[in-house]
Amino acid sequence: MIWNKVETCSRSEMQTIQLGRLQKTVSHAYEHSLVYKKRLEDVGVKPSDIKSLDDIRRLPFTVKDDLRDNYPFNLFSASRDDIVEYHATSGTTGKPIVVGYTQVDIDTWSEVMARCLTGSGIGRRDVLQNIYGYGLFTGGLGAHYGGLRIGAGVIPISGGNTQKQIMLMQDFGTTALTVTPSFLMHIHEVGVDMGVDFQKLNLRTAVLGAEFWTESMRDMIQESFGLKACDIYGLTEITGPGVSCECHEARNGLHINEDYFYPEIINPESGEALPIGAEGELVFTTLGKEGQPLLRYRTRDITSLSLDPCICGRTLIKMKKLTGRTDDLLIIRGVNFFPSQVESIILRHRGVTPNYLVVVNRLGTLDEVEVRIEVTDEFAVKPVHETFKVSKHQVVSDELATRDIAKSLVRDIKNEIGITVTVTLVPPGSIPRSEGKAKRYIDNRPK
Repeated sequence: MIWNKVETCSRSEMQTIQLGRLQKTVSHAYEHSLVYKKRLEDVGVKPSDIKSLDDIRRLPFTVKDDLRDNYPFNLFSASRDDIVEYHATSGTTGKPIVVGYTQVDIDTWSEVMARCLTGSGIGRRDVLQNIYGYGLFTGGLGAHYGGLRIGAGVIPISGGNTQKQIMLMQDFGTTALTVTPSFLMHIHEVGVDMGVDFQKLNLRTAVLGAEFWTESMRDMIQESFGLKACDIYGLTEITGPGVSCECHEARNGLHINEDYFYPEIINPESGEALPIGAEGELVFTTLGKEGQPLLRYRTRDITSLSLDPCICGRTLIKMKKLTGRTDDLLIIRGVNFFPSQVESIILRHRGVTPNYLVVVNRLGTLDEVEVRIEVTDEFAVKPVHETFKVSKHQVVSDELATRDIAKSLVRDIKNEIGITVTVTLVPPGSIPRSEGKAKRYIDNRPK
């Protein structure tokens, strides 16, 4: 389903829209933000200098520290009287990043989320159970606004309350879910213990985001719930969810709402712009945002762009599923390693679950990587004390089988990623679950 005809416009039509909105955005930021006015003057650029889309490369980059350093409102480009909603990141490492929305921004957010939900196969006849957290986190209200815009029946349950989530799926006839993939799998774990057969529910579609997840995880979710799982992407700094989303038909790349979010791919080290198809760091410039426009915001997410035709009929540029983040990159004995790389390897092995945690320590001068992975219930009976890559705290039923699982995981991680790790198999339920983004690694090395 197509929500807005702009999703199928020609490339020249899209570029005309983008250029007009880019020029207005740069003018708005220059005239209403002292921070951006100084930044633009420092690089010798005035709004009148933006005559083509290529001129976007003359603009300065914006990074996360710019938002932190200007906490809470110094990057706003609208009067506080015109700000109708505030959102913020968790701020676990310091002051949160704050974003302000005017009513125009809320309307835009509702529009792009309507496109995403519609593209994922959700319509006005659906019962949409919104499990993203409401509050300062953008996920809950973003999905809520989009659901209302398309006329779906929205259940605003938010996160947590796992057994109640399952009850509502059964009693309300839920057909669509918006939720993080890790929490959805937790719901499945609890439901299985309750004797629930999710295949017999009305579930058709799940729109999953807020954390990295693999194709292997998609296969597991679709098999477990009997639905189609679509990826959605966004970030608080830009607007929240709704920047891009997979279509229900193809699910092989996320269509970017590029009339509102202009994408670039750059070399993360040099900042050089890269051509279509090259992998690098994703950069966005907001087009038409009033409350807090961002120029060339470096997301730290690694992906590539594609203009290949899509079977759904959309002509919007696509981004591939993320392969990692530059700020999640760990260098282990000279090898670049994204913790999320282990997920697809784990999901190929019998006897383990997709719940894992990567822990990095430094012993003397050497970095050591431990991958803790939960075993399935069939191996959770008696304790085992195994020195080869197996925790003395684990609880397993078959010592030999568990040792083989650990050896196989160590081997595959070494062969495919290039680092030697310790695999620690731990009991079911021992790795903490999250109602929001799953925490997948801990780096204990001295800073």
